Amino acid sequence: MNGPFVFPVRDIAHRAGEMREFDVDVPAPAKWGEGLVAVAQGEPIDLHVRLESVHEGILATAEIDTEYSGVCGRCLIDIVEPVEVEFQELFGYPGAEAVDFEVQDDHVDLETLVRDAIVLSLPFQPVCQPDCPGLDPETGERLAAGTVPEIPIDERWAALKALTPDHDDTAPRRVATDTEKS
Repeated sequence: MNGPFVFPVRDIAHRAGEMREFDVDVPAPAKWGEGLVAVAQGEPIDLHVRLESVHEGILATAEIDTEYSGVCGRCLIDIVEPVEVEFQELFGYPGAEAVDFEVQDDHVDLETLVRDAIVLSLPFQPVCQPDCPGLDPETGERLAAGTVPEIPIDERWAALKALTPDHDDTAPRRVATDTEKS
């Protein structure tokens, strides 16, 4: 087994209490993520890994730092934001209880865990800023900060606008006095 996410555990396997730490910078082997944002292939991934030997196997704890890039879901400008995630997973020894991940040939392969942690932390609807106003629905131009797009009136209701006095809430209202009481 080899690869940038494969770590040797021969010296700590079956020695409960032993621990090794690794700090590696690895380029993303492929584009991770779909949709509006993703971690691009070759994007540096800063990985701090702690491997601890426990009775059941090797406990892998990792802190991951990288950046995703894509477009804002409201105004479609390019964005680049940091991603910081952590995970902890037990790699069981072969032949022991059924586990999701196993120690193979005295190595642990963290690529699946790193990829899943990063992809699951990517925003589904990314925005360039929390109060991004988006695009004007009529012109398609990016709205200025603090601008609220005017909602157009449906043509079918436009005739009713003539029956109201300028939508003035301070204008006196006519109240019907000759209504029947139950």
